[in-house]
Amino acid sequence: MRTVRTTAAAVTAALAAGAASVVAGRLAGDTALKAPPGRPLPTEPRLTVHATAAGRIAVTRDLAALRPGTYGLSGDGSHAVVGPVLSAETHSADTVVRRLERVTHGTVKPGDKVWLTPGLHVGDPGTALGLDHTDVEVLGELGTLPAWFVPGIRDTWVIAVHGLGTTREHPMNIMEFLHHHRFPVLALAYRGDPGAPRRPDGLNHFGETEWRDLDAALHYAVANGARQVVLYGWSTGATMALRAAGRSDLSDRVAGLVLDSPVLSWATTLRALAAAGRTPGALLPLAVRAAQGRTGMSAEPLVGADAAAPGHPLAPTLIFHGPDDQVAPWGPSRRLAAEQPQRVALHTVREAPHAAMWNADPEAYEETLRRFLTPLM
Repeated sequence: MRTVRTTAAAVTAALAAGAASVVAGRLAGDTALKAPPGRPLPTEPRLTVHATAAGRIAVTRDLAALRPGTYGLSGDGSHAVVGPVLSAETHSADTVVRRLERVTHGTVKPGDKVWLTPGLHVGDPGTALGLDHTDVEVLGELGTLPAWFVPGIRDTWVIAVHGLGTTREHPMNIMEFLHHHRFPVLALAYRGDPGAPRRPDGLNHFGETEWRDLDAALHYAVANGARQVVLYGWSTGATMALRAAGRSDLSDRVAGLVLDSPVLSWATTLRALAAAGRTPGALLPLAVRAAQGRTGMSAEPLVGADAAAPGHPLAPTLIFHGPDDQVAPWGPSRRLAAEQPQRVALHTVREAPHAAMWNADPEAYEETLRRFLTPLM
């Protein structure tokens, strides 16, 4: 009898431990699976504003605060734009002084908790950039998807789609450039975004189901005069672009792909976000397995032949990525470029965080983009 009780206790303990592991894995995975749009990813540190003056702002000294380039600076109820570090200014051991370009929303004052973001603009293409645009509705499989349409004279449209932690405001970074080159631009909000249908399970699928919303936008573009389309995505938006180009029944209309910081291995990205959210290393494999069970996604990276439809080669593709991306490591991007050198060009951007390749060096980024798009005009 004692042996039976001992065995039962051991089984109960094992089951309890297993259940606890499942719960821990789910909680760890939620850092990525439930990442809200427009909020900082756990890889982005919170900074404190120490002082402001005309054209200058001092924030907590951190590797993030020392990044080259131009970024949004968001807080709860505020948004500003900061330029490069001002080397001529006096920097204390605890602060970094950057150029304060403008305050676009709210107020920024000492003591505020803020974080850097790739998005420079708040509002819509009219209020933020002074561009004529139309609010349009794209019919997706889950319902109506709001989108901005900025007209242009070309019959090659650019469909822009944001990624993790951002909203359709992010593509406004390159909207003036595209408008200058006369491309019509469609900037899409997709499932889970403000104003768009909610995800059926409430979870981010890293582009594996969201691509259908981009496919709906592709159909909208073709139905409204686009002869061909360039799909332009950041982060999981880049994953959506690859999936749409490979799976859409209009894949022959996709003239090119622009992928900024593409998430080509969602499992790697989930582990990175969970680790940044202080998940113990031992729980990271559980987080991936829990995410697979909840979403049905395969943990295999999206590279090589997986990126193209059978019988339809991958469209000409430009990838912006770099070694300092802590959310979507650039190894898969390098492999994709190496496997298909005739179709895929990789433009390396150093010292840039996830989805902020433009921010680190806008001029070089836009010149590379111009050269890629010119044959597709």
